[in-house]
Amino acid sequence: MAFLTDNCTLRIYNSELINSCLPFDCGNKDLNDYFINDAINYNSELLGKSYCFVLDSDPSIIVCAFTLSNDSIKTNHLPNARKKKLNVSIPRAKQMRTYPAVLIGRLGIAMPFRNVESELKRTSHQLMDFIKSWFVDNSYKTGCRFIVVDAYNAERPLKFYKSNGFNQIFSTEEQEKEYTGLLIENELVTRLMYFDLILLSPLYN
Repeated sequence: MAFLTDNCTLRIYNSELINSCLPFDCGNKDLNDYFINDAINYNSELLGKSYCFVLDSDPSIIVCAFTLSNDSIKTNHLPNARKKKLNVSIPRAKQMRTYPAVLIGRLGIAMPFRNVESELKRTSHQLMDFIKSWFVDNSYKTGCRFIVVDAYNAERPLKFYKSNGFNQIFSTEEQEKEYTGLLIENELVTRLMYFDLILLSPLYN
């Protein structure tokens, strides 16, 4: 039994939902502020669409929320070694300079549900499995090879994404600064990471 899919319902995160639910609190001030003040504007400007799971036993409680938008990985902007790593599972005849991807722009789990476990997976991992499954489903309308994320450059979020099969696009912080145009003395607030959805495709397995 999976807590998230068996005890919660997926909803579009919009003004109507916000007005009918208790304030969302994932313990991160920046994320809370985004879901309270910015998510609806992103949706209206077609920059990102947000979703959430609400608790079936009390639909006023938001268990988790996330925002998705279209993105891509441009291999001609990567060092040769990283480009080869991305291309390794793609047939040479189909290798391209740009691969379609979806960006997880924001993702948060409400504080009371962070440690809820089912089938040995916490809510956060169940949510990540759900998002991955969306983009290998036969009903999905466009091609999408990768999921990408700008993960906060801190131990906990980086460990979380790595445990969910994500890899860092750049091997070092210095390399990421160089290829993204940051000065070497600047702080690297986030790290670019990716997950290859072909690993979950029925055609691949």
